[in-house]
Amino acid sequence: MESFEKLGLSERTLKVLRQKGFEEPTPIQAKTIPAILAGGKDIIGQAQTGTGKTAAFGLPVIERLQAKAGQVQALVLTPTRELAIQVAEEINSLKGKKKLSIVPIYGGQSVDLQLRSLKKGIDIVVGTPGRILDHLKRRTLTLDSISYLVLDEADEMLNMGFLEDVGEIMEQTGPGKRTMLFSATMPREIMRIAGKYMGEYDVMKVTKGQLTVSLTDQIYFEVAAADKFEALCRIIDIEEKFYGLVFCRTKVDADTIAGRLAERGYDAGVLHGDMSQGRRENILDKFKKRLLNILVATDVAARGIDVRDLTHVINYTLPQDPESYVHRIGRTGRAGKEGMAITFITPGEYRKLQFIRKEAKTDIRRAKLPGVADVIKSKKLRIKAELRDIVKSPPRREYVEMSRELLENNEPAGILAALLQYSLQDELSEQRYAEIEEAAVDTKGKTRLFVKQGKRDGLTRRRLVDFIKVKAGIPGGRIRDIRILDKFSFVTLPFHEAETLLSCLKKHKGGTGPPITKARKVRGPA
Repeated sequence: MESFEKLGLSERTLKVLRQKGFEEPTPIQAKTIPAILAGGKDIIGQAQTGTGKTAAFGLPVIERLQAKAGQVQALVLTPTRELAIQVAEEINSLKGKKKLSIVPIYGGQSVDLQLRSLKKGIDIVVGTPGRILDHLKRRTLTLDSISYLVLDEADEMLNMGFLEDVGEIMEQTGPGKRTMLFSATMPREIMRIAGKYMGEYDVMKVTKGQLTVSLTDQIYFEVAAADKFEALCRIIDIEEKFYGLVFCRTKVDADTIAGRLAERGYDAGVLHGDMSQGRRENILDKFKKRLLNILVATDVAARGIDVRDLTHVINYTLPQDPESYVHRIGRTGRAGKEGMAITFITPGEYRKLQFIRKEAKTDIRRAKLPGVADVIKSKKLRIKAELRDIVKSPPRREYVEMSRELLENNEPAGILAALLQYSLQDELSEQRYAEIEEAAVDTKGKTRLFVKQGKRDGLTRRRLVDFIKVKAGIPGGRIRDIRILDKFSFVTLPFHEAETLLSCLKKHKGGTGPPITKARKVRGPA
C-alpha cells in the first residue's frame, strides 16, 4: 500500500494531509507527485474526473514554489468557472501555513476585483481561458516568468472550443516553465497541442480495471452536506435490524461521525489508519459479534474486513473512483442474501455519481429520504413486536410483584404508557429529528449543458427553449441561464431534466434539422 510519506513530500505538507485526514494517495497522485518533485520532463496525466488530480499537481507545485515571490509563479487553466473556484479552494486548503496567494480568475467575476488582486501579487492563478486571454491582452497579467503551467481537464476545453485560446495563452508563456496536462481522454487534437507547445514529456496513465458489481440494491439520496448526518440517522432508525458499514473519505470524518452517533445513543465504532492493531482487532471483534451494529470506516482501514450478513453499506461521502465504489458495495448482498448500498450526494456531486455509474456499468437509482413520521411509525411497530415477544416469556417474580402493586391504584393503560415513556425517553419524539431540506431545489443541484451549436448555426434562445420543451417535455420554468454564443451555447437545467434531455438527443437522429444536435454536461460557464 502506497503512502504519502513515500512520495517525497515535506513534513510540513504531510502535516497538512494528516490534518485533512487523508490516509493514502490515489493512483494518479502516486504516479505524478514524485515525478513533479523530481523535476525534469513535462507531464501528461490521464485520469478520470474525481481521482484527485488537483492534489496530484497542487501538492508538488506548492512544495516547489517560493513564498511571496511577487509575481505569478504558476497558472492553472480550467474549462469552467466552477472548476476554477473549486481548484483554487482545494490548493488553498493544501498550502497550510505557507505564504502563497492563490486566486481564481474567470468570466462573470468583476474585472476590477481581479485587477486589484493581480496588482497585489498572486503566486498561483487558476482561471478560464477566455478571462486569462483578456487579461493578457490588457497587459494586466504576464506569464513569461511562470514556473508551472497546468492544463486541467483538457478534453473538456477541447469539447467547449477553447483549445485555440489555450494555444494562444501557451505562446505567451516563457520557455523556463514546466507544463502538466491532465485529461480523462487523449484525442488527437490534445496530443497535437502537446506536441506543439510542450517539451519532452512523460505520460502518467491510470488504467481502469475490470469492474464487477454485486447484486446489491443500489440507491442514492440527494442531501446537503450539513444534512448528511440527519439522513444517516433516519436510515438507521427506519430499518428493523440495521447492521452496516458507513464509509467516509477521511479519518477525521470517520472519527466525527462515529462520535456523533455514539452521543446520540447508537452502538457505533470507528476504524481508520491511525488506530493500533490491538484497538482495530477489538473494534472488529465487537462488530462481528454485533455488540456494535454500525462501523464507520475509511477505505484504507476497511481493506481485508470479512464481515458477513451486512444489511447496508452507506457511502457517507462519495469514493474517489469507481473501483473504490465497487469495492465498498461488494461487502453487502453476499452469498445470495439481499443487501442495500446507499450513497449520499450533494447537488454538486451528481456528475461524479454519473461517472461512477457509467464506469461500473451499474444502476444506482434515486430515492427519497424517509420522513420523520415514517421513521417513528417503523419504530413503534418494532417496539410492539419486541414487547409481544417479552410478554410470551415467563416474567421474573420481582417484576410480577411490582406490577401488581402498581395496578392496585392505577389504570393499566396509564401504567403501561408511563413505563414506555420511562424506558424510551424521547425515542418516539419528532423533535429527535431535524428537518432536511430537499437538496435538488438548491441552484447548485443543476447541470450546465454545453450545446455544440451557436448563432452561426441559426440557434436562438427561442428555438433552444422550444426544442427542450417540445422534444424533452421539460417545462419552460425549469430552463435557466441560456447563453447563445457564436459557435456554441450553454443552458442550465435541474440535473434530472438534463438527463432526460441528453437521453432525448441520443434518440433524436435525422429529422428536419433539429436546433440541437449534441449537448454534454459541464461544471459551469467559462
